[in-house]
Amino acid sequence: MAEPLVGRCLCRAVTITVATHRPEVGACHCGMCQRWSGAAYFMFTAPPEAVRIEGPVTEYRSSSFATRAFCGTCGSPLWLRDDGSDYELMPGLFPGAKDFPLVSEVYADRRLASVQLAGDHRRATAAEYEASHPFVDGSET
Repeated sequence: MAEPLVGRCLCRAVTITVATHRPEVGACHCGMCQRWSGAAYFMFTAPPEAVRIEGPVTEYRSSSFATRAFCGTCGSPLWLRDDGSDYELMPGLFPGAKDFPLVSEVYADRRLASVQLAGDHRRATAAEYEASHPFVDGSET
């Protein structure tokens, strides 16, 4: 069994330990993720039962279907979680995630011109993503 991943926010007040996860990264370029991250949101997923969180976390209900979390002390983004789904954790918090490959991009047609992600990975436009995720209301992104 692989060692758990341990991640920390900027001020180190929040520690996230992940026992099992998918060792791959996805990127989102929707408007909410751009505003939250400043450019593109990158994430890897882990099931709720595999995630242990310690420290001052503040959650924000950012849409009708998801909550975003950040450190209550320094404001570092920590995760996004659709209702009842896995955690989508920020890989930059976890030194052990530095070699995870990028495997997908969503809202690729809405990316900032400065964010060109190279490689042969899956890309979906806003229309393609929303067609396959009917709970997403395009007005919220």
